[in-house]
Formats: sequence, structure tokens, C-alpha cells
Amino acid sequence: MHFLYNSSIIFYGLLIQFAAIFNPKAKLWVLGRKNWKKRLPIIDNARKTYWFHCASLGEFDQGLPVMRALKKKIPTAYILVTFFSPSGMLHYHKRKHVADHVMYLPLDTVANAKFFLGYFKPKKVYFVKYEFWANYLFQTKKQGIDVFSVSSNFRMNQFYFKWYGTFFRKILSQIKYFFVQTEESKRLLNSIGINSVIVVGDTRFDQVIEVRNKMLEQVKNDDLDSDFRKIKKFLGDQKAIVIGSSWRREEEFVIPFILKHPESKFIIAPHDISEININFIVNRLEGKCIRFTEFHVSTSDKNCIVLDTIGHLSKAYYFGEIAIIGGGFTGNLHNILEPASFGLPMLFGPKHNKFPEAQLFIDKGLAFEFESSKSLEYQAANLQKEIELIKPKVEALVMSFLGSSDKIIELSI
Repeated sequence: MHFLYNSSIIFYGLLIQFAAIFNPKAKLWVLGRKNWKKRLPIIDNARKTYWFHCASLGEFDQGLPVMRALKKKIPTAYILVTFFSPSGMLHYHKRKHVADHVMYLPLDTVANAKFFLGYFKPKKVYFVKYEFWANYLFQTKKQGIDVFSVSSNFRMNQFYFKWYGTFFRKILSQIKYFFVQTEESKRLLNSIGINSVIVVGDTRFDQVIEVRNKMLEQVKNDDLDSDFRKIKKFLGDQKAIVIGSSWRREEEFVIPFILKHPESKFIIAPHDISEININFIVNRLEGKCIRFTEFHVSTSDKNCIVLDTIGHLSKAYYFGEIAIIGGGFTGNLHNILEPASFGLPMLFGPKHNKFPEAQLFIDKGLAFEFESSKSLEYQAANLQKEIELIKPKVEALVMSFLGSSDKIIELSI
């Protein structure tokens, strides 16, 4: 089976090189790994390397508070971060981070794994959430390097738990300890003989609270930057309904909703900020919105800001009263913990089974699904009636999950 895996990895590498001819993302994937050995940093042998692998930007956000906790405990730690996806490499710098070196993860071949580990000689390794690359994990075990799984989340339909999953279960067995998000994940791992598991929750709770606290401090000290002063001026005394990382399916529902409620204020942050999509939204909103990058234009007749930028959404939730979260119709639900950290109750589509935090908030009566314009209207109206009652409950739930990052470092170092 290992032979088949290695063959498939080589085939994947060839396939993505071919795809790079036509696909910009595949091209970034290939170019980012080209001549990677020649671009390695010079390592100070007096510092110990701690390697974090993140598939993409979302996993990086989960790894960030763990990296900070590690740096707090070991200030001299050399933190290496690898990404599989171009989206992580393109946007990680927009986060405040403590990484010393960031690079693409070389293709998971035996030769690459041996060279990579031999060069960096990591003291500890942290794989964040999902990706478990076989050759890297087999080689870390052979070299006596401890690997930990951070904020992992498992589901019954994954191949680790199927009759044909023997090889993939072997991959998981290379990991020293799993720090999982849910009791269900622990139960599933226990069912295949993996017992070094502890439920610590989602490390993103630590991350979003840090962002929230910084925003609250800026507001308290009247130290908002010019971008957020624009939003504050636009809203006046009102709070906004914030549509976060909307896909086209959500936009089909929220655009009529915005037009139907000229008395309310809205902030919409599309997942796709291409000119084509931004113009589509602006045109559909019939002159009632303004692009964030064109804020110098008069806004007296507008009730909606379109965030045609990246990096403003997480703090923009401060100005909200309700959040409508994108991705719930595609199975790619955006981060709901960002609005939750500001106490916002949430609405999103029905496809969220990969995100246990979504079900948690639903079970507590702090988030709700919508499947149509009618249900969106109904749920939003109900939330607005109960907003003062719900907001402190959302904040309290988020605060109750703090501290998982410190626990992970305490148990792994």
C-alpha cells in the first residue's frame, strides 16, 4: 500500500504541473516549490526548531495561538511554518504572527521528507487540523521526533474508519498525541486503537479573543485606524448586519434582504472580491451600497458597505449586531468564531457538518440555519427582537473555551 501511495504522490505532482498550464492556483503551487532546497534559510543551531504544518490560512489561524503560547514558554524557539495551499502562503503575512520562516511543504516523497527533516531537525512537530502526510510522519517516527495533532476533528465517513483504511490508520499511529476538538473525535480515534487523545477544543477561540481584545482596546483609547473610522462614520449610532465571506448562494438571498430593509445598515464582505463579483453585487444593490475603497464618495443615500478588500472582516464584526456567515451552502462555512467573539448571533446555510462549532452554537440557541429568503427574513427578525438577551450568552460561550493553546504546549513540551 505504501508503494501505491508513493506512486499516487508522484502522479499528483505530475498532474498539478500539467494543470499549472491552465490554472493560476496550480501554477502558484508549482512555482512556490520550484528549487525549494536552494531557498532554505540558514538555521542557528543554538535555537531549537518547532515545525507547524497548516494546509491553508484557516489552519494557520488555528495554529497561531499555539505558536504564541510556545514562543511565550520558549522565547528562543525557531518557528517553522509550512503550507500546502497557495491561499495560506499568499495571505499569512496579514496576520500578526511569530513564525521565523514560512514556506510551501515540499511534495510528500520519501526523499523530500528525509532531506527536509534532516535540514531543519525539528524538536517537535505540530500538524494542524486535517492534513496527515504519510512520508513526513513515517520519517519523523524513524528519527524519534514527536508529532502532535492540533485542533483535529474526525468524522465517521472518513477513510480512517472504513474497512479499507488500514494504511491510513497506520499514518495516524505515527502521531504521539492528538489534541482534538470534540468528544466524538476522541471516540472515533479510540475505536481504531488510538488512545493518546485529549479533548481541548478549537484553538481558534484563543485567536479570535485576542483579535477582539485588541479591537476593544483601540475603541476604548479612540485609536481606531482610518479604515475603521470610515465604517464608524458610515454607521453613525446604528449597528450593522454583517454578511461575512458570502458566496453567490448567500448573495442571492441577502441582496433582496438588503434592498427590502433600507432602514437598516449592512456590511457585506464577499468571499470573491474579484472585480466581476464586486460589480455584480454593486449593480444588484441598485445604488444603495458603496465600495469600501471608494468611501470618499457621499454615503448619505447608502445603507450598505461592500468590503472589496481582504483583512478587514474579523474586526468589522465589532460594528455588527447579527452576522450572516457565508459558505453554509457549499460546505465551506467561514469562521463563525470571529463574529461570536463580539457576541453576534449568527445565521448560515445548512451544510456545516464539518464544523462542530456551528452545531454547538445551534444547540445553544445562539445560531440558526436559513435555507431561503423567507427563512432568512424570519430568523433575522427574531434575532433582532432578542439581541440584548442573546449577545451576552454568545460572549460567555466563547470565553468558556479559552486556554486550549496553553494546554497543548503544556502537554507537548
